[in-house]
Amino acid sequence: MAERRTRSGLVGELSAEFAGTMILILFGCGVVAQVSAGGALTDPAGGLGDHDSIAWAWGLGVTLGVYVAARLSGAHLNPAVTVALAAFKGFPWRKVAPYALAQTAGAFVAALLVRWNYSEALAKADPGHTLKTQGVFSTLPGNGNPALPVHEWGAFRDQVIGTAILLLLIMAITDLLNTPPGANLAPFVIGLVVVAIGMAWGTNAGYAINPARDFGPRLASFFTGYGGAWRDQYGNLYFWVPIIAPLVGGLLGAGLYKVFISRFLPSAEPEPPGRVPASKD
Repeated sequence: MAERRTRSGLVGELSAEFAGTMILILFGCGVVAQVSAGGALTDPAGGLGDHDSIAWAWGLGVTLGVYVAARLSGAHLNPAVTVALAAFKGFPWRKVAPYALAQTAGAFVAALLVRWNYSEALAKADPGHTLKTQGVFSTLPGNGNPALPVHEWGAFRDQVIGTAILLLLIMAITDLLNTPPGANLAPFVIGLVVVAIGMAWGTNAGYAINPARDFGPRLASFFTGYGGAWRDQYGNLYFWVPIIAPLVGGLLGAGLYKVFISRFLPSAEPEPPGRVPASKD
């Protein structure tokens, strides 16, 4: 076992982060492609799902991605999670950048697969590959709706709050000193958290709450015909918002959990006699 653990090392962790994030995006971007591009071609339009089906598929994508990666890497699947764990839970800072790169690479590859698989539907629904279907891959203020007066800083605020909620709840769900879910159900509960955030916090900025989830697919869309991928519907550079704001929000949420909850929890107690073999020294 020790030999196997040593052999996997950081490479195994990065492989798990790549694969887990890829699963997340395959379901997440896949469902948006089905609803927006495929649904635009049904009669009547909108026959392949709605906002709730998008929220559920993203949540299930998180759950399944965590089950794929958890044993090897802890299944961060999100640079905001990785940075917050480094700041508050002792995760090594030297691993933060490699994890973030692996997560972004997994999201990029998954988005390319979605782009390829839905190429006919995307071309028919949006021949110019415009903002009409850019939301399949990346987020926009107000989900690209110019009638909703949300701009960069409104979206920034939204992403800080949404990611803070995510990290506060992740810290609670995974804290063994609190009341974590049993029977290996933590990934399922974390997926439900994402569903809830999507249903309650999806209007102003599309609840990216994950820099890799947004930047990887945005890059993939840019390379495959979406020339306006970096800008929003107002023509402003927007790609930085779902990168920076979730990092800020993740630190805020993890910090709030530490201030309001974890510092008041009882410390881990030593095992009672008979549970741990006594030292022979």
